[in-house]
Amino acid sequence: MPADAIGRFLAALDPDHREAVSGRPREEQERLAAAWERELESDDELDTLDELSPPAAEAEAARRVLAREP
Repeated sequence: MPADAIGRFLAALDPDHREAVSGRPREEQERLAAAWERELESDDELDTLDELSPPAAEAEAARRVLAREP
């Protein structure tokens, strides 16, 4: 399992999005990973999902972060 925030964020993405985000500049990847971590920390609904399935909570947070992207 990746130890850094970007690696964990990329691992939470589905394969198509992972490839697309991997091709973005490092600064943008860092920004997205930080937004992903904030989403995981701040959403109570994800806390409940995290208790049942941490990978599912991480994937949902990643999906939400990308959905907010222009």
